[in-house]
Amino acid sequence: MKYFSTRNKKLDFDFKQIFQRSLAPDGGLFLPKKINKFSAKDLKQLEKLNYIDLAVAVIASFCEPTFNKKELKILIRKSYKKFKKKNVVNLVSINKDILLELYHGPTLAFKDIAMQCIGNIYEEFNKDNNEITNIVVATSGDTGAAAISALSDRKNINLFILHPYNKISKIQRKIMTTIGGKNIYNIAINGSFDDCQKIVKQMFADNLFRQTINMSGVNSINWARIIFQIVYYFYSFLRMKHKKINFSVPTGNFGDIYAGYMAKKMGLPIEKLIVATNENDILQRVINKGIYKPTKVKTSLSPSMDIQISSNFERLLFYVLKSNDSEVKKLMHNLEIKGYFKLNKNQKKIIQKDFAAFKVTNKETKKTIKKIYKKNNFFVDPHTATGFHAANKIKTKYPCIILGTAHPYKFLETMIKATGKKIKKPSQLSKLMARKEKYNVLSNNTNIIKKYILEKHYEN
Repeated sequence: MKYFSTRNKKLDFDFKQIFQRSLAPDGGLFLPKKINKFSAKDLKQLEKLNYIDLAVAVIASFCEPTFNKKELKILIRKSYKKFKKKNVVNLVSINKDILLELYHGPTLAFKDIAMQCIGNIYEEFNKDNNEITNIVVATSGDTGAAAISALSDRKNINLFILHPYNKISKIQRKIMTTIGGKNIYNIAINGSFDDCQKIVKQMFADNLFRQTINMSGVNSINWARIIFQIVYYFYSFLRMKHKKINFSVPTGNFGDIYAGYMAKKMGLPIEKLIVATNENDILQRVINKGIYKPTKVKTSLSPSMDIQISSNFERLLFYVLKSNDSEVKKLMHNLEIKGYFKLNKNQKKIIQKDFAAFKVTNKETKKTIKKIYKKNNFFVDPHTATGFHAANKIKTKYPCIILGTAHPYKFLETMIKATGKKIKKPSQLSKLMARKEKYNVLSNNTNIIKKYILEKHYEN
């Protein structure tokens, strides 16, 4: 499989190259030159497979020839050994909807599903060389912990995590800042997640800096994150025995729901992909009104979605603009220079064919958590609650699967306020919470962060 950039279709990179680069040289995002499509007959055959074999069948074409199917299966099986569920994820009926629990990995969030695989891919790529890879990642809460769990104490790897200071839950931060080995560097930025993400992108765009530290990334801008998330859309659909289905996805950076869009392009009969946002509603605004204009980030009960610049939307934009890389480049230039871009009526219509989008307020989030607990004696975290609320706003004859993105314990204070009940501590956290935290608070300044990384990047 070969890959190009959303801003330059002439690029011709293989899977290993795009994995290590993460971001394209022109600032665009990588996309595959071909998307394999499964027929109805193919889908019937896939029903027989367990999660690991299904993962190989779904994503093998994206990784070849870097990994053949046998190598890929070994890697994926190794990656999911720490998960509490045999088939990685779990389906639960909640009233008329279905909850897809994606948080049975080591750090209790859906990010583990892709990140554990990514950790093993890095190890595979690094085993025959002695050069240190410095991975820099921005996190709005869960990505950081998942990356640390996957990459801690790996040979020839350093991991620099940028998170917004005092803008994630205490338990999210505690997990992230207590589990890392000597190769992990936690940096709290005085700013928002968007500020953290902007710093990372600026570092990728600085070719001299990127080459000096041999920089790589594991944010959802890395295509590998997307492909491993495609799998659970297939897995859950194949167990529902329905002709069509909707998915409701809590999303801020558009990566998780973009994986669902890819699943649909690969032949999965999805009727609607429902975008659930919190009060940081840029995705709801661009899908419903056609205007992509970031505003100031608001603090919410679902902090992992406190994002106003949804990077993966550029990947969707490429297809909405009929694969016109020049037009993508123009709109992204408008975003950078003017602070916004607009879609025309036809472009908006193309998006709305596949997507519906709803904003969920803090009040509605809390009310949903309370309602589900009262009726079902079941806890859902604030992000998942936005997914439930959004799912109930759409009129459809097809059933809906809501993506459960994180364990409710990670947002304990909100859960207690909403339900009045305490949640049992998951076994994954039994030893972590007593450990001492380790992180540095730095200014929201790219040059300061670069200097810090340059001082540390040779250590391992």
